[in-house]
Amino acid sequence: MGLVEQYSALNRPEHPVCSVCIANYNGAALLDDCLMSVLAQHGDISIEIIVHDDASTDDSIALLREQYPQIELLASRENVGFCVSNNRMVAYARGEFVLLLNNDAVLYPDALVTLLDAAQSLLLPGILSLPQYDWETGALVDRGCLLDPFYNPVPNLDPERRDVAMVIGACLWVARDVWNELGGFPEWLESIGEDMYLCCVARLRGRPVQVTKASGYRHRQGVSFGGNRATAQGLQTTFRRRYLSERNKTEVMLVCTPTMLIIPLLALHLVLLVAEGIILTAVRRDARIWREVYGKAGMQLVRGFSKLWAMRRQEQRQRVASLRGFLRNFAWAHRKLGLLRRYGIPRIR
Repeated sequence: MGLVEQYSALNRPEHPVCSVCIANYNGAALLDDCLMSVLAQHGDISIEIIVHDDASTDDSIALLREQYPQIELLASRENVGFCVSNNRMVAYARGEFVLLLNNDAVLYPDALVTLLDAAQSLLLPGILSLPQYDWETGALVDRGCLLDPFYNPVPNLDPERRDVAMVIGACLWVARDVWNELGGFPEWLESIGEDMYLCCVARLRGRPVQVTKASGYRHRQGVSFGGNRATAQGLQTTFRRRYLSERNKTEVMLVCTPTMLIIPLLALHLVLLVAEGIILTAVRRDARIWREVYGKAGMQLVRGFSKLWAMRRQEQRQRVASLRGFLRNFAWAHRKLGLLRRYGIPRIR
């Protein structure tokens, strides 16, 4: 970690049960709530807290060094993004399990006990999360997510459903050896969709992806990366987030879908994506939408296709799950059409 300064914690445990890993960028206003929720956890569980600061320009490092001497701080000298930040922390971690936690999220007091109990009850180690609740309203956001045919996340609201297609990276629990086996977050995705990719690869290899029935976490949705939240004005997002979302979902679909029907499915998806980009550009009268989102995403996919196909072959060779088993956590209604009916045409800023 030559590009990272390490600040060691006081009394770092040698063999913690769990390493809580928090990626931070300019989150000085958020960190107190997040860290205090971890420090206030119930149960006698040995934990370490690791924060990776991604070259923040605010007072994050000063806050962490002055007020939280019990955490391990990895201070990056350059901004490397969410995937690299988490991969660095897990490589540094000592815990049997790791919990990836956003700096804009807060755990319920029994969160770690609940996750540990759930992990120990699994027949085969996998990926877990907690029910997610909105920071402001306290309303349930999801109990993990299903996926539609084009890999748009569909919130699971069924309290009886434990198995899901993916869980959100804002609160993701996994055994450290499973993380290493799966390869961690794919750094070529940069940000957005890395949680979907990891969960899909886990399920391809026969590992469960589940959400607990009890406990939970509150999340300031969209604060850490912008967008991804419905407001009184409808759906709003940013150019960069929408670009990464469209590009990365398509890449995950190409690599992970376990059937050669991926060819016509991908073709249909790209036709719909082009149509969506043209309509949205025309309605909003903003050429940036095509230039910085849809056209850019399409060009990146064309340029990287051969590399993605090689990744697909590699992942499919290791597949254990049947096609039916992999698809059982998919929802077949098109998620975007449902959002369009409910919120109208999104705004990109």
